[in-house]
Amino acid sequence: MASVYEFQMAMTCEGCAGAAKRVLGKLPEVSNVETSVEQQRVLVTSTLSPDRLLETLQKTGKECSYIGVK
Repeated sequence: MASVYEFQMAMTCEGCAGAAKRVLGKLPEVSNVETSVEQQRVLVTSTLSPDRLLETLQKTGKECSYIGVK
């Protein structure tokens, strides 16, 4: 069953948000990604573990951390 996980991610522009959406979008287990540059948040709907999602987000080269389940 999918859960919504919240991550903090250092984003300065929509390009940063796009990078998060791009890397997460490659995972078939991710059904939705919402980003907020202002709040520096990424919400991910997925059946994957938060550790796996964080590992994927870190591929953007941005500083990321797991906040919790929404």
